[in-house]
Amino acid sequence: MFSSLLRILTLIRKELLVILKDPKSRASIIVPPILQCLIFGYAATYDLNNVPYALVDQDRSAASIALVAKLEGSGIFQRQGAFLQTAEAVPLLDARRVLLIVVVGPGFERGLETGAAAAVQVIADGRNSNTSGIAQGYANTIIGDFAAAWAAEKGMAAPGVRVSTRAWFNPQLETRWSMIPSLIGTITMMMTMMLTAMSVAREREEGTFDQLLVAPFTPTEIMIGKAIPSMIVGITQATAILLVALFWFRIPFAGSFLTLYAGLALFLAAAIGFGLFLSSIAGNMQQAMILCFVFLMPFMLLSGLMSPTDNMPAALQYLTMINPLTYAIRITRTVYLEGGHFAELLPDMAALAVIAAVSMPISAWMFRHRL
Repeated sequence: MFSSLLRILTLIRKELLVILKDPKSRASIIVPPILQCLIFGYAATYDLNNVPYALVDQDRSAASIALVAKLEGSGIFQRQGAFLQTAEAVPLLDARRVLLIVVVGPGFERGLETGAAAAVQVIADGRNSNTSGIAQGYANTIIGDFAAAWAAEKGMAAPGVRVSTRAWFNPQLETRWSMIPSLIGTITMMMTMMLTAMSVAREREEGTFDQLLVAPFTPTEIMIGKAIPSMIVGITQATAILLVALFWFRIPFAGSFLTLYAGLALFLAAAIGFGLFLSSIAGNMQQAMILCFVFLMPFMLLSGLMSPTDNMPAALQYLTMINPLTYAIRITRTVYLEGGHFAELLPDMAALAVIAAVSMPISAWMFRHRL
């Protein structure tokens, strides 16, 4: 037992030396995750700060002018042109110069004063459905607030229902508040899987794999010796992303670091299991890299990072159950934003433990088979 542990520690030391002896390799452990986190934090956002639009004011009344002033006073809507007919504004939408066309119908002011229907049409560019939907939501909110304020100013009957909204865990509904915690698992999985998958392939290309075969190492010891360094690197990268979230983006951390790192350890064990499986079937580093990308893209799409898994077809929802990134994102968001405790995250952690317990033995079997 002691000799086996000593051999494993020797392998771990060797792997860490391979990774850390080169300054470029040391930099690649920390710098790319931080850069990716910063890019995602600023670029991958659904928050709209600039909505170019075209105005079609067919009423030309004091009410329509006041509505337009409220739209543009928000600082979000930027007018690109004013027209009398909708057809005149359509070329701007076709050329992607505007995201919305706001059409104020004739009789808009009269409708407000009489309590009848006051027509405002918002035409959106559906080629980017998500962005257009958000822009439409902004416009609808501003128009609704304007109508309520107009009625109150004129002493007319207020709407029967007043809606007051409040967002828990993310008061300003900022995309990066949900995106950055999710990247702790996403970027870590990308780097860890590739590092693990290419470790054995690198040995084959450099000709040192044969030395492992003649050395007194069992396949299980070789697997453990290659898995633990990858886990150390993964924890280091996750910590770097966490520090960026805390001190650069200043996203408040509501939970327990112990719970977060327990979940990350289980997640990395499951991710490394997949990486070792890929390393066992890849003949060289190029094949290992291609296999990683083949697996990583479905993992990301089926993880709930960009869209809720509940909205996916039933068949795909079953696939998310074997995706470790699904549980990692759920754990990081719950701990980071909600302050979730270990007990409520136990089902997700148990699922990761099962995935690791299945993927590791399969990888070990494949490894022995290839040896």
